[in-house]
Amino acid sequence: MGFVKIVKNTAYYKRFQVKFARRRINKTDYYARQRLVTQDKNKYKTPKYRLVVRITNRDVICQIFAADLTHDVCVASAYSHELARYGIKFGLTNYAAAYATGLLLARRVNKKYALDYEGNKEVDGNDYNVEADGSGKAPFKALLDVGLARTTTGARIFGALKGACDGGIDVPHKDRRFPGSKRAENKEWESDPETHKKYIFGGHVAEWFKICQEDEEKKERVKHQFSGLIAAGITADKLEGLYQAAHKAIRADPNKKRDPLDLGYFGKRSTPKDPKATVPKKRWGLARRSVQQRHATIKQKLTARGIKKASDV
Repeated sequence: MGFVKIVKNTAYYKRFQVKFARRRINKTDYYARQRLVTQDKNKYKTPKYRLVVRITNRDVICQIFAADLTHDVCVASAYSHELARYGIKFGLTNYAAAYATGLLLARRVNKKYALDYEGNKEVDGNDYNVEADGSGKAPFKALLDVGLARTTTGARIFGALKGACDGGIDVPHKDRRFPGSKRAENKEWESDPETHKKYIFGGHVAEWFKICQEDEEKKERVKHQFSGLIAAGITADKLEGLYQAAHKAIRADPNKKRDPLDLGYFGKRSTPKDPKATVPKKRWGLARRSVQQRHATIKQKLTARGIKKASDV
């Protein structure tokens, strides 16, 4: 047997540098994050904002973040389960819901900073970018942060991007990944505004709804997949009007308060929640007790021992 050199010896393991925890569990792409967060030194501590879009199994999350030295600061947020306040109670994870959530976030940001940018009110599927007003304030600018999601053509994250842009936020982008976009014969990207408009107003959902209703083999699927729409009396032809009314309501009041009877995502309370009720703060996994509760506990223990007065001790 020839000479074998041991590469991974004790000295190697003493100098081994583990990756960051969120990299080890595949939650953060630090290569991308570094480029989204790094700010020019001559801008000092001027925040660099990110439009963070995350899609779970039953929610679309849109947030504006700014990176600090030790942590991220959330400036504003919007969730698709909040769309129930504006009339959208079904399909909270599709492309149309992602657009509405992005629009809701943009209107909240503009209202928070008192910006006069209304965005694009006539949604026709065409690409839209906010133009700065030379005499007034500049539009709010943020960079799209998609995390580990695949940036494929027609992905829902671009629906949230489109909604944020139409709502009046400046997010640098191109229209090559919107639904319907494809490469032409000259290898240049061509957009399809009509297809994009259909997705924004839930046209693809309405189309599948009609197909399932007309096909005998798929009628059972309608009862399961569209049970909420059927129970609410919403047909495929009413979906576009539903989303149009929601967009109008979002622009009218982006900070609409939650119903007192709402509980969690879709639950309902029997009685309204007391606005003055406070949740006790937790300390080391235990609920913090008041002075009266502590005195009552001591009194109970002393009574169990047969001690009723201080003189009995």
